[in-house]
Amino acid sequence: MSGRSSAKRKGSVKASRQSGWSPVWKWVGAGVAAAVLFAAWRILPVADWIRAFQSWIDGMGVLGGVVFGAAYVVAALLFVPGAALTLAAGLTFGIVWGTVIVSVASTAAAALAFLISRYAARERAQKLARGNARFAAIDRAIGEHGWKVVGLLRLSPIVPFSLSNYLYGLTAVRFLPYLLASWIGMLPGTILYVAIGAAGHGSSQGKSPVQWVFLGAGVVATAAVTVWLARIARKELKKKKVGRNR
Repeated sequence: MSGRSSAKRKGSVKASRQSGWSPVWKWVGAGVAAAVLFAAWRILPVADWIRAFQSWIDGMGVLGGVVFGAAYVVAALLFVPGAALTLAAGLTFGIVWGTVIVSVASTAAAALAFLISRYAARERAQKLARGNARFAAIDRAIGEHGWKVVGLLRLSPIVPFSLSNYLYGLTAVRFLPYLLASWIGMLPGTILYVAIGAAGHGSSQGKSPVQWVFLGAGVVATAAVTVWLARIARKELKKKKVGRNR
């Protein structure tokens, strides 16, 4: 019994070393990051910056949407999380145009990162993927099931958006099926985040209670559909033996 427990301890230590971070330090890191973000929000005039950016974009008309979309693509290529920009799109452009702009921009970013990884910076992308068991499982699943796995992963992402765009370029999936599966798979999450951002679009004083009820109901319904689709995707990915590292 003592031999078995010792082997288990050694195995857990080895796994922790291989992952690079113990569970405790992961939580500590997350807490520190949250504290830094909270402090930055309180100290820096973030709200003023957002309002100034919103006014600047609004004053540009149609060109403002193009500028915002281009900024979104560049941010995604540089590994900047897209959630905040997606919320900002809803806040700035409303749910319809915000969804259109983010959908086009995120798909363009996915296409560019894929092509960069496959043709221009393959060695660098391979370094990101090397030794990543999760990516190895994704690569095997895509080799067997193709674009279907990409669509499921977009619905229930197990790799961050910006990183996954580069990693997909290393797999066997073809470009056009990858692009279509990515666009469709990202759409529910895009609509959800844009809808949340759109709740603050325009003047809150100009909305009647009935409008607020319909807006809230729409956001809740969109969230419910997104969660439902994510659960379906997770079940399918488990069948294909693609999941989180343990």
